[in-house]
Amino acid sequence: MNLKMLCMGAMALSLMTAAALAGALDDPAKMSPFFTDAGMKTMRSADEFKAAWMAMKEEDRAAMMKECGDEAIAKEHDNFCKMTKQLGGAN
Repeated sequence: MNLKMLCMGAMALSLMTAAALAGALDDPAKMSPFFTDAGMKTMRSADEFKAAWMAMKEEDRAAMMKECGDEAIAKEHDNFCKMTKQLGGAN
């Protein structure tokens, strides 16, 4: 019985860790305003991007900037992270 509980605990921990690793840049609801297509491949114009950026909560902008600070994440979201760095998180 203890082994079963240990396995269940390990599985729950791994599921929680996976959920914690999914950040703002992986949230379609947060990312879709920056793209013109459902597949999120074509970014909006700089003015539209800035408007969407400014419409976000400050904590969401901070989370995205933090994620873009990670080299691997920034490479995966290259154009998006370049735009956020150009805006500098400015208000």
